[in-house]
Amino acid sequence: MNQVPQNSTLLTAVNEASSRWKMAFNTGDAAGCTAQYEASAIMQAIPFGTFTGHAEIQAFWQQLIDDGFSDVEYIEPKIKVLDATTAVLSSKWKMNKAHGVIHKELWVLQADGTAKLKEDRFEAQG
Repeated sequence: MNQVPQNSTLLTAVNEASSRWKMAFNTGDAAGCTAQYEASAIMQAIPFGTFTGHAEIQAFWQQLIDDGFSDVEYIEPKIKVLDATTAVLSSKWKMNKAHGVIHKELWVLQADGTAKLKEDRFEAQG
C-alpha cells in the first residue's frame, strides 16, 4: 500500500502503540494496556458497557486478565488515516476465550510522537 509521506509518522506511531497494547494484554499487564489510552478516553466494550478514563478502563482490562483471557490477535487490521494526527484502526480479533470485532480504535498522535487511543469501540461475539 502506498501512503503519502506525511502519514508515515502517524502510521508508525499507531502500529507501535497497537503492538504495545497487544503485548501488554498478552503478558497480563492491565496498566500497560491502559497506558495506550488518553486520560479521558472512552471505551465501549459491547456487551459489557462503556468505560471512561484510565481507572475504569484499567479495571475492565484487569478483570479480563484475572478471568484468564489472553493471547489476543488482530485479524486483517485496517488503518484509515483521517488527517495528520488521527487514524482509525478496525479489525477482527480473537483470543483464547473469545473473539469479535474492533469497530473503531481512534488513535491520536501526541506531542511526544506516540499515538494514544481517544476512543475504543469493540464487540465480543463469543
